Amino acid sequence: MDTLDSLIVAVNDHLWTYLLIPLVVGAGLYFTVRSRGVQLRLLPEMFRVVKEKTPPRADGRKQVSSFGAFTISAAARVGTGNIAGVATAITLGGAGAVFWMWVMAVIGAASAFVESALAQLYKVRNASGAYRGGPAYYMQRALGTRWLGVVFAVTITVTFGFVFNAVQANTISSVASGSLPGTGTAWSGPVAGVLLAALLALAVFGGVRRISAVTTVLVPVMAVVYLLLGLAVVLLNITELPRVVADIVGGAFGLREVAAGGIGVAIQQGIRRGMFSNEAGLGSAPNAGATAEVSHPVKQGLVQALGVFFDTLLVCTMTAFVVLVTNPELSGRQGADLTQTALSETLGGWAGHLLTVVVFMLAFSSMIGNYYYGETNIQFITRKRWVLPGYRALVLCAVVLGSLGSVSVVWNLADVFMGLMALVNLLAILPLAGIAFRLLDDYLAQRRAGLDPVFTRDRMPDLRGVQCWDPARAPEPARVPAGAARIRP
Repeated sequence: MDTLDSLIVAVNDHLWTYLLIPLVVGAGLYFTVRSRGVQLRLLPEMFRVVKEKTPPRADGRKQVSSFGAFTISAAARVGTGNIAGVATAITLGGAGAVFWMWVMAVIGAASAFVESALAQLYKVRNASGAYRGGPAYYMQRALGTRWLGVVFAVTITVTFGFVFNAVQANTISSVASGSLPGTGTAWSGPVAGVLLAALLALAVFGGVRRISAVTTVLVPVMAVVYLLLGLAVVLLNITELPRVVADIVGGAFGLREVAAGGIGVAIQQGIRRGMFSNEAGLGSAPNAGATAEVSHPVKQGLVQALGVFFDTLLVCTMTAFVVLVTNPELSGRQGADLTQTALSETLGGWAGHLLTVVVFMLAFSSMIGNYYYGETNIQFITRKRWVLPGYRALVLCAVVLGSLGSVSVVWNLADVFMGLMALVNLLAILPLAGIAFRLLDDYLAQRRAGLDPVFTRDRMPDLRGVQCWDPARAPEPARVPAGAARIRP
């Protein structure tokens, strides 16, 4: 196992240092400049759009709203990476890794906007009338390269359906071992894995609408509970906060060493764990974003950019503060165990037990989102009926096996597959970014005219591969509700 872990680490270091970090940062900066900072200047518009209600279909069935799609992607984003991943990044890269997570959230939100707007534009309807889409679809329809779409579809299915779900199960097993009375490595892992697999099976057989219904309830609840716990820890250690901020900024630029982190390790860990957590540019969130019924593709691009900020600047930051105010030397623990110990030492043992429940909810909701990403991409590859049940069975096996695996091997393997996914997706959206910026210009022109923007494919008739956005089915442009933020040139 140690030899396998060493090999995976070596592959990771070369893949991220020499290829992925320059590509991820460069693409994010390019999108930021070309869009004139869409992720910052349209922040008020993001909050307006995410609250929009979606009317039911003609047959009376509910459609996935913009907020519903946001919660599906948030279910995958706001997972154990926010608790275990952030703590691991700090342990390996020092407090400075947090600063680079912040930087990547701001830069990466532009990538999230581009990929999700493209996914909305090139989405398709399935037999039941629901939308599907994502990178595989815009690779085929916009680039005309189905083979590249298949490569991406296979990669995301393995990454999210199997590897990332194993990570979630592994973290649940870890916190359960440290929280529940009498638990130990002999049976807590298998029990946690089987329980998670059973609950996941109940949720995923209901389709995307049930997934949206489950995550719409779970994500806000779990986020609020965790943030309240973290806020209590920070308030009880408020005098440590200036020191923590100084450690984060100082460690980011190599001015202050914490744990094993120099500037290079801090940057690498911050970007890796930041991408694992917020998924900006990874190509996963667009699969959820494409399911939403919105009047303009840009709306879902803005909503998914907001999701990056919610995940990293709010939830991940809370984890970082909890860990650093209580354990500045980062000694004795790692991963989720470090966060759990920080809560228990400050608030009492009950907080550690409550975190077990929160992590369970986080992992469960993340597994739902992860499963869906695999399902929608399998249906891109093939329509054979036996494939999807086989995929579901393998996902459930991965959950059980992940609860038994080594923490280090599981997380390092996730880094490798995440990197391969990002590589394929970013190479696809770089040449397609101009289309996303044309959509943005169209959206802003309508907003400046005081309208709630509506897109139809005849507004850009030169684009190939656009299946939806039929002018005959489009709603009439309406005035923007009174009190909405104004859009200026």
